[in-house]
Amino acid sequence: MEYYLVKWKGWPDSTNTWEPLQNLKCPLLLQQFSNDKHNYLSQVKKGKAIKDNNKALKPAIAEYIVKKAKQRLALQRWQDELNRRKNHKGMIFVENTVDLEGPPSDFYYINEYKPAPGISLVNEATFGCSCTDCFFEKCCPAEAGVLLAYNKNQQIKIPPGTPIYECNSRCQCGPDCPNRIVQKGTQYSLCIFRTSNGCGWGVKTLVKIKRMSFVMEYVGEFFLFR
Repeated sequence: MEYYLVKWKGWPDSTNTWEPLQNLKCPLLLQQFSNDKHNYLSQVKKGKAIKDNNKALKPAIAEYIVKKAKQRLALQRWQDELNRRKNHKGMIFVENTVDLEGPPSDFYYINEYKPAPGISLVNEATFGCSCTDCFFEKCCPAEAGVLLAYNKNQQIKIPPGTPIYECNSRCQCGPDCPNRIVQKGTQYSLCIFRTSNGCGWGVKTLVKIKRMSFVMEYVGEFFLFR
């Protein structure tokens, strides 16, 4: 009979028990266990031939599966924290199918620019429009001497590097104004994933995005160099 060593949630390791398969009502965990075992054997077999022994797990395989389970929990906690911090519609997912690396210790998610000591950012708008239809009237971009950045499909139509002037809190237009895109944040679900080429963590989309559509705003910390 096949037995599994079970770590009970909320209980110390000293209470771990060996359980037969019929006692386990956790199909997702069992599938993850099987996948982790298969992935480990696949990686090792690239270097040398190894026969899978179904009677008992070798210590190296057991150690890998335990580390992978702990990593999965850590990444899930990080994913939950990211989604608590975000202020946009799209969800954030975290994925690492490459190695055993957990969440980066030097990463802190922010929604707005963070000024370093000695730097002051002015976020208050100085003027606003009184348009009833910002797509056809002389709106904020025209007042600033530039073109409206978006077309009717909410896609960017101006050349790269051109400033984008959106409507703001002083404008009389509502939240459905066609000139309010960046300020709404990303509308797409994105995934922070571990790259397989040694470049650390990257970001990818989980859906198809039309060309010239706004994806997300990159914000960071401002420093003053002298």
